[in-house]
Amino acid sequence: MSNSPLVSYTRLSPNHSGKRTHAIDTISIHCMAGNLSVETCGAVFAPTSRQASSNYGIGSDGRIALYVDEANRSWCTSSAANDHRAVTIEVANSGGAPDWPVSAKAYAALLDLVTDICKRNGIKRLLWEGDKSLIGQVGRQNLTVHRWFAAKACPGDYLYELHGAIAKEVNRRLGETAEPAAPTTQLGSLKVGDVVEFIGSRHYASAGAGTGPSCKPGKAKITAIADGKPHPFHLRAVTGGGSTVYGWVDAANIKTSDATTFRPYLVKVEISDLHIRTGPGTGYNDEGYIKPGVYTITEEAAGPGASKWGKLKSGAGWISLDYAKKV
Repeated sequence: MSNSPLVSYTRLSPNHSGKRTHAIDTISIHCMAGNLSVETCGAVFAPTSRQASSNYGIGSDGRIALYVDEANRSWCTSSAANDHRAVTIEVANSGGAPDWPVSAKAYAALLDLVTDICKRNGIKRLLWEGDKSLIGQVGRQNLTVHRWFAAKACPGDYLYELHGAIAKEVNRRLGETAEPAAPTTQLGSLKVGDVVEFIGSRHYASAGAGTGPSCKPGKAKITAIADGKPHPFHLRAVTGGGSTVYGWVDAANIKTSDATTFRPYLVKVEISDLHIRTGPGTGYNDEGYIKPGVYTITEEAAGPGASKWGKLKSGAGWISLDYAKKV
C-alpha cells in the first residue's frame, strides 16, 4: 500500500494502531481548529501523550504532509471502525469559529489529494448524502465526518457543506462527468449569506435525498446552495430568530418577499469594561471584556429590554451594541 506522491513534508507520528484491519474504501476530512502549518501539525501529533493523529495534513499554503502511512490506522475520528477503513486528512483553517473556513490553496490541494487517494485505492466514485445512518454503507456514502462519531464541530460547517462539491469534482477527475468544482453561491435572487424567513416545518440531511427532523420556522441564514436538487437551500437558524432549522430545505419554504440580507459592518468600542457574552443578552455566560478598538459584526439579535446585540466576527461572542458606535 503506497502513500501519496503529492506529499512534500513527512513527520511520522507514533500514534497509530499499526496495520489496518479493513481495506481503504472511505475518506474522512477533518479541520485542524487552527491555522497550523504542516510542520506545526506534525509536532502536535509527535508526542505519544497526544493520543491523536491523521494520515495526512494540508496547510493553508497548499502543502501536503504525511503523518501516518496509509497502510496504518490513524487515531483521528473517535471511531476505530472508521479509522481502520478511512484515509484521514486534517486541513488547516484560514479563519475561526463558527464555520472554520479553509484557504483556496488548501481546498485545491484537498481536491488533488482526495483524487489521488481514490485512484491508488480503487475508489471509483466518491459518494456523499450527508446522512449519518449510512456509515459503513460505502455503496451509498464513502465520505464520513468526525462530528458523527463525537461531540465535535469537525470538520467545521465550511468544509462540511462543501462535501457535495468535493465529491462532484473528484468524480469529474476520476472520469465520471464534467461538472464544475465550485459550489453554487446564488440561485435566483438568493445568495449564500442571505438571511431569510423560513416558513417550513422540516429540514433534510441531504439536498437530494434523505430525511430529517421537524423544526421551527423563523429567521435563518443560507449557508449553501445545491442548484437542481429537490431541497436546494441549506439553512442555519439565526440566534434569536425563532427558527431551529439546520439542514436542507425546499425553496417553497423560504419566504422571499420579506427576506432581508444582513451585511457585516464595523463598530468602534471606546469603553474598556464592555463584556463579551456567549449569547445576545446579559443572561449568557460572561467571557470577559473586549478591548477598545474596531470590530466586525456578523449578526444582530434583540436582547432583554429591547437591547441590541452583535456577534463578533472573531467568534469570541456577543457584545451589546448600545455601547458601540457604527463606523
